Amino acid sequence: MTDATIANPAPAKASSPTRSAFADMWRQFRAHKGGVAGLIVFTFIVLAVYVGPYIHRVAPNQLNIREKNQWPSLAHPFGTDNLGKDMLAQVLAGGRISLAVGITAMLLALFLGTLVGVLSGYFRRLDGPLMRLTDLFLALPLLPLLLVILLLFRDTLRAAFGPETGIFILIVVVIGVTSWMHTARIVRGDVLAVKSQEFILAAKSSGMREYRIVLRHILPNVLSSIMVSATLGIASAIITESSLSFLGLGFPSDFPTWGRLLFDGANFLQLTPSRVLWPGLAISATVLSVNYMGDAIRDALDPRTLKR
Repeated sequence: MTDATIANPAPAKASSPTRSAFADMWRQFRAHKGGVAGLIVFTFIVLAVYVGPYIHRVAPNQLNIREKNQWPSLAHPFGTDNLGKDMLAQVLAGGRISLAVGITAMLLALFLGTLVGVLSGYFRRLDGPLMRLTDLFLALPLLPLLLVILLLFRDTLRAAFGPETGIFILIVVVIGVTSWMHTARIVRGDVLAVKSQEFILAAKSSGMREYRIVLRHILPNVLSSIMVSATLGIASAIITESSLSFLGLGFPSDFPTWGRLLFDGANFLQLTPSRVLWPGLAISATVLSVNYMGDAIRDALDPRTLKR
């Protein structure tokens, strides 16, 4: 009787490849229908305002008195204003300015809010002073404060940087400096919850420096709240800039923004209502799409969702 050699089968490899964290987040984002719709609309708006002028080659400040106050047509899809300016060209040009103001002011407010929130939540000795400073800013009437700051520094910055750049810097700084408080409170609450976790205590016990703990362990775990605050900050900044321009305190009339177009078209609402319809629709679509994207990003970055 001969011995039969039976070879042991090799262990089977895992059939499903290991998915990256980004793939998991993208899968969760795609599951949020509102977030996907918001991403599509926001992408369309960004492409329209930046690529549209290369297709619709009409200067936004080109005057044509013979074609003033026209309704939408093939030559002027959004109609014209009381000076014969093409409304589609003005909406596209105003979109670039409004988006630039919203994103830049959001980045400034996000930086200030994250800095104050992390310092207040992680360092106990700074918690009291920084939170009292946050409460002070929250107690201030923002709209009158914005109006006073604009009236005080508008002419100075115009003379220093020019009428367009000076107003842009002023509005961005004013909106950013007065919009960081909610981000600071949200980040502070998340930092207080994270810093009591065991892995933070283990990092401290290993002798890791405080700034490395903040950068490597604290910030990644509060990224979800920061991203949601970023999306909401864009929407808030666009609305604030539109409100200031609607009050006539924003950019000059030859430097159109969506809010400025609303301000200029308010007196012609009965004659050509499309002058108010298109910039108002652009503001509403942008704000709604950004808010839906923020909800989807919050769900996609939720650690409990990713674990499932």
